[in-house]
Amino acid sequence: MIVQADLQPSIAEPHTLSEWTNVLCNEEMPIFSNTALRIHDVLSDDRKGAMELASVILQDPNLTVKLLKISNSPQYNPSRQKMVTVSRAIIMIGSEVIRELTLVCSFFESILSATNKQQANEEIARAIHAAVHAKAIAIAANDSSPEEVFIATLLNHIGSISFWCFCGEQGERIQTLINAGNCTREAAEKQVLGFKLTDLGISLSHAWKLGGLIEEAIKPGALIKNPRVGLVQLSYDLTDALKEGTASEKYAICVRKIEALTRQSKQVIIENIQNNTQTAFDIARQFGATEAAMLIQNNVNKSVGHEESSPLTDKKQLQFQISQDITSIISDRIDINLLLETVLEGVHRGIGMDRTIFSLLTSDKQSLKERLSLGWRKESYEHKVIFYILETPPNLFFHALSGTQAVWAKPLDNAKLYTLRDINVVGKNECFIMPIYSNKIQIGLIYADRGFSNLPLTEEDFNAFKYFVQQANIGLTIYRMQRN
Repeated sequence: MIVQADLQPSIAEPHTLSEWTNVLCNEEMPIFSNTALRIHDVLSDDRKGAMELASVILQDPNLTVKLLKISNSPQYNPSRQKMVTVSRAIIMIGSEVIRELTLVCSFFESILSATNKQQANEEIARAIHAAVHAKAIAIAANDSSPEEVFIATLLNHIGSISFWCFCGEQGERIQTLINAGNCTREAAEKQVLGFKLTDLGISLSHAWKLGGLIEEAIKPGALIKNPRVGLVQLSYDLTDALKEGTASEKYAICVRKIEALTRQSKQVIIENIQNNTQTAFDIARQFGATEAAMLIQNNVNKSVGHEESSPLTDKKQLQFQISQDITSIISDRIDINLLLETVLEGVHRGIGMDRTIFSLLTSDKQSLKERLSLGWRKESYEHKVIFYILETPPNLFFHALSGTQAVWAKPLDNAKLYTLRDINVVGKNECFIMPIYSNKIQIGLIYADRGFSNLPLTEEDFNAFKYFVQQANIGLTIYRMQRN
């Protein structure tokens, strides 16, 4: 049952297109805005690759788990080769598909809450249902990138979905006009808002730099320039036709259009449409859109069991699975970036740390500069964390590099090691630090703490940390041997 909640906006409702765009980007959905722009920056820079993309995703633990869950679904992983790390998912699925899945997962993470209204859930259900149809049609029509069509369809009504998730009195006025039968939906939007929600979608796609087919399909008249936009529009027509029933003329027109595009028989098309509805229900649940899934299920005539719990939530099992990934990397021709990224993910997610970083020694041996970090709250992605090595008096990082073993530093026991300069960078927290070696020469270290949650570290955590970093050192040794 969908429960409508009276959601009072925390601020005065915006009144213009620019005001709505600004409020959604900066006040209602800032996390999504940040993720979208950072992903755009990474993929538009030829110097950055899979490691930087994974780093952006891993900053948000909820997003990471949701993305891996989707990546392991039959729709994206038909081979059933388990992917437990983001870096593995990027390699197996591709950075462009992961980029688009990340945008979608982050978008749903931003809008889904217990306060979603029925109209918002109906918009979400319609988008998911249409996206599944679009991908199926694209595959049958031998489209060059069915995944791109899927994501473009899913986000085609991004303005409408965003509005209905966060609107207040203005949304009620639009619904009143529509229910009274006085005007069309677009006319009601224009009368109340002064613009159409498709205009809001265009404005948001520009602000979030979504680009590609996503942005193109939102623009009016785009079908004339790009026939692939027709797949997006057809899938929405089909979803709407299903609500009218399979006996409707609208449904028959959609089936005929699919026949012309795919050369499939009418019987095959109808069977696919039925299967797509079930798939849409499953995907809605994977995104966490439970209420939307219930709306989609109204078109499904068979029962569906409860969702299985995610195996990714068990810490020991996750450590074991990431350890297997590391073993697989070391056993082959080593990709050193993939190895270090997977080790860092093992420490960060497998142990449950708030901040994890791999830093390299600078040429003058006076400091350590960030190479890869997870969980660090920085002003910008370009900003690099720097640790200074102080010998007199010896600080935290000099102490860690003076030996060969891992260090478990504690402010109460090792107060003198926490210099003011260190505290300004990392605070005064319990932490794990261990040197990284290449050919028995120190080249850097891995540091991890729980500086945000302040949860205690345990002996079990320390042992797991030592194991993962040791795997990095073993891998580096093998890597050097392979190069020689």
